Amino acid sequence: MTTAAELLAGIPELAGAEPVTRVTIPARLEYTHTPGSAQTRFLTALPDKRLLAERCPQCTRVYVPPRGACPTCGVATTEQLELPHTGTVTTFCIVNIAAKGLNIEVPYCYAYVLLDGAHVGLHARVGDVPYADVRIGQRVEAVWNEERLGPSLASISHFRPTGEPDADPESYRRWM
Repeated sequence: MTTAAELLAGIPELAGAEPVTRVTIPARLEYTHTPGSAQTRFLTALPDKRLLAERCPQCTRVYVPPRGACPTCGVATTEQLELPHTGTVTTFCIVNIAAKGLNIEVPYCYAYVLLDGAHVGLHARVGDVPYADVRIGQRVEAVWNEERLGPSLASISHFRPTGEPDADPESYRRWM
């Protein structure tokens, strides 16, 4: 196997130069995502402040946002449900570094919110509460962004505490 130093020695201009072992290259990736029919139904319901999900006919798990098929069983999910705007924080983190392109003042809290009736957490921001008071098991509700209602998760500004007692740990243990 040829070493980097041996390769450099074969190029007169680079003879004796130190091998480059690391290069930092700024990169930007943009994705165009074409939602299928299940995600389209979910997205088009958001301007009406509706959270649609689908239930697997085999294992009965409820997925939000729906994908059109159960990721566990692989069967089509055709039963649609409307979920409430409330749920439980199953895990969270406090973000202290500003993300490029995300116009949110740091620090902020991101969490997985297990919507009532769902079997998978929704990734969302938690607000209207001091970050030291956010906790696993906390009951939260969606706060809709009236200025950005549209076919996007940006329709939900964030989730905030409901003031209800924390959920029983057994009710969300599987999703931690």
